[in-house]
Amino acid sequence: MTCFSCGNTTESQSQITGNSTVAVALETPIVAESARKIIVGANRLQKYLPLLKGKSVGVVANQTSVIQSNTVYYKDGQEVFAFTEDHLVDNLLSNKINVTKVFAPEHGFRGTADAGELVKDGIDTKTGVAITSLYGKNKKPSPEQLHGLDMVVFDIQDVGARFYTYISSLHYVMEACAEAGIPVMVLDRPNPNGHYIDGPILEPEHKSFVGMHPIPVVHGMTMGEYAQMINGEKWLTSGIQCELTVITMENYTHDMPYSVPIKPSPNMPNDVAINLYPSLCFFEGTPISAGRGTDKQFQIFGAPSLPSEMYSYTFTPQSNEGAKYPKFKGEKCYGKDLSATKRLSEINLEWLIEGYTAYGKKPSYFTDFFTTLAGTRKLQAQIIQGLSPDEIRESWQDGLKQFNAMRSKYLLYK
Repeated sequence: MTCFSCGNTTESQSQITGNSTVAVALETPIVAESARKIIVGANRLQKYLPLLKGKSVGVVANQTSVIQSNTVYYKDGQEVFAFTEDHLVDNLLSNKINVTKVFAPEHGFRGTADAGELVKDGIDTKTGVAITSLYGKNKKPSPEQLHGLDMVVFDIQDVGARFYTYISSLHYVMEACAEAGIPVMVLDRPNPNGHYIDGPILEPEHKSFVGMHPIPVVHGMTMGEYAQMINGEKWLTSGIQCELTVITMENYTHDMPYSVPIKPSPNMPNDVAINLYPSLCFFEGTPISAGRGTDKQFQIFGAPSLPSEMYSYTFTPQSNEGAKYPKFKGEKCYGKDLSATKRLSEINLEWLIEGYTAYGKKPSYFTDFFTTLAGTRKLQAQIIQGLSPDEIRESWQDGLKQFNAMRSKYLLYK
């Protein structure tokens, strides 16, 4: 496994934007303070372009796979900052790298598909490069799809939660490439939830695409570090290992707050949603909405059946980008607005337990998908038994301690 460090500086917007890749003139630079210091792997072209020259390259990418920069120019005697986002695929092609195929994960190459929606193969209209979906029935690239490639580059912004499927796509890409003898290069990016680890460890019998490995819900690793763990723990089929190169970041630490400049999926609209996601995603396995179909996805929760006398906050889900058919579409929901919550450093179980209590403590509160998300049946049983958040969290500690010892072997950053 090869890692590279050091490089040039870059800056990034603090407000999560959509999929624009054009220059935007700004009167003042809108920049996340942490992003002034962090140099993501994709921005360190001098480290990886020489490794791609003369090769037939496949790229696993989505709308977050961009190279960002700030330039300054003068207009009418005034200093103007221009923020640019150049998609990795466009940049590689402009640098005469032979990109012959793009692999698109859940939500698609441009990042607009619903969670769980079938992403189809096709042709990128901008570049003419063939796009192969890695979602739906084809989660793992086939030998035919990899045929002729000399290297696969993986560059996707993750959010650091076990059930966010980009790490599952990483697993299958590494596995397919290992079987085909094709090296993989990961361009590393910050984990916005990299400052803590928490949650129950996934049990093997509950393995799925939303949880493939025996790790906690919040793992505290970057994609590059996680790729090293996949290799090192021999989680690929038959214990095979992938030839791996990680282009590391400069000036990143796990404790550093990081504002993701481009929303990593349609229902991750801002930093608050990303931080609350590990806590609120459990509602996906209950009769409670986590805000899909609103403009506060994963920042609110509620349902039509929750008592209106307890909850003054209301919302009505409607079709929108990333949620064509949201839970309780067109129905008035009573619940709670969490969008002002300060940055969490642990999973908040109080909201989940509160929802169970307000719903009437009915067994129907938990669907089979809840167990799939939790990676264990124990969490559901503990809530039904009436255990407190502290008591539940205490039951995770031995597993977290063991995971942390394993995790430490693969860390690339402090």
